[in-house]
Amino acid sequence: MSLLKVSGTKIVDDQGNEVILRGAGLGGWMNMENFISGYPGCEHQIRGALADAIGEEKSEFFFDKFLEYFFTDADAQFFKSLGLNCIRLPFNYHHFEDDLNPRVLKESGFKHLDRVIDICAAHGIYTILDLHAAPGGQNTDWHSDHGTHVAAFWNHKDFQDRAVWLWEALAAHYKGNKWIAGYNPLNEPTDPTHTRVVAFYDRVYKAIRAIDPDHAIFFDGNTFASDFSHFGDAHKNWENTGYSIHDYSSYGFPAAPEPYVGSEEQRKRLKRSYEKKREWMDQRGLCVWNGEWGPVYARKQYEGEATDSINEHRYRVLKDQLEIYNKDRLSWSIWTYKDIGFQGMVFISPDTPYMKLFKEHLAKKHRLAVDAWGADDSSVRNIYKPLLDHIIEEVPEKYRALYPAPVWKLDNRVSRISRNILVSEFLIKEWAEHFVGKSKEEIDQIAASFKFSECLKREGLNTVLTENAKLVQ
Repeated sequence: MSLLKVSGTKIVDDQGNEVILRGAGLGGWMNMENFISGYPGCEHQIRGALADAIGEEKSEFFFDKFLEYFFTDADAQFFKSLGLNCIRLPFNYHHFEDDLNPRVLKESGFKHLDRVIDICAAHGIYTILDLHAAPGGQNTDWHSDHGTHVAAFWNHKDFQDRAVWLWEALAAHYKGNKWIAGYNPLNEPTDPTHTRVVAFYDRVYKAIRAIDPDHAIFFDGNTFASDFSHFGDAHKNWENTGYSIHDYSSYGFPAAPEPYVGSEEQRKRLKRSYEKKREWMDQRGLCVWNGEWGPVYARKQYEGEATDSINEHRYRVLKDQLEIYNKDRLSWSIWTYKDIGFQGMVFISPDTPYMKLFKEHLAKKHRLAVDAWGADDSSVRNIYKPLLDHIIEEVPEKYRALYPAPVWKLDNRVSRISRNILVSEFLIKEWAEHFVGKSKEEIDQIAASFKFSECLKREGLNTVLTENAKLVQ
């Protein structure tokens, strides 16, 4: 057993043998996300609301049990049985540092991270550590847990200082751990200047290397891990480093331009989008890792009789993407392992206490389209259309494309700010009050809904992943 490293375009062991990492992200765990776990808004908002509703002690009890049950030995055993060998572990800086007590390390942050790394190691599964939410928010979306559409991380040096400080602590703690395949210092940055992200990477690289010279480092591209065009020759300063794209296809989401049938033109578009993301690396002979990708899936409670047909189209997208990846012997981490039924390889049964408790609230969230990820806004589109029309009427076209265009178009910006930030805030206390009056035993049962034994398996997805894991050795 040896530390993996990046050598040229490949990830290799100490004998120089190529190791292809195939796995999933443990999204929604140490960085909770609304569409994964079923709450509105951002994680820090629901944590605050739950503490207000039932008290700090019961609130902390719920979140600790949630973290415990979300991934256990049974999950690792199942994951390994599919032929997969790597899990990307997204985590939130709040586990290691309080905003009102900065640069004071909370050792409790290592409790569950160490536990899952050790469980994975026992089953021969590598892990990659991913700072998914950094101080101030490194991107413009809900999953950096800052509650606005402004990525303040890039505007305040102190936020960057704290992220470097945290990586120094992580590097010291995990130095020499051979089951950690690498560090992913910043998930999906959105730096409008395209220059500060490179400067930060150079800085965090040096800070990590001063403590841990051996672990591989994986840097995400700018603009949600899609754009390396401004990186220039920065790679010449970085050794044992790979570069992470996130290769989501619009064909895998409700707002797809058309149903995906695998036509020649559609397959070309899939490949073109993927190749564009990795172009900078290919021109320089660098290692590419696909840190996130994958369709979302229809659910019978919302899509009814069309569910199976929709999902067949989504599985077609999945298979065609994997065909492209296999030809390149690409390492990848699909999003995501576990959730409440939208994208996970396994998902919480509707018959669990959590899903029964929040059944109406989840239906309301879906109807109001307050989660950004894969939202179906058909029932509220008429409400927001006048606002969109108003902006189009009053703002000349040349001023409408604000960064992070083209990922956020005008309608995406309106929906992010009005629905996913503003309206979702009004649902946060409502979510928390579902716990009012519950005993600790009942709260434990609610959290235990996330145990592997309480999950259903997305067999179509898992079969495809297993079959493809066998194809590239």
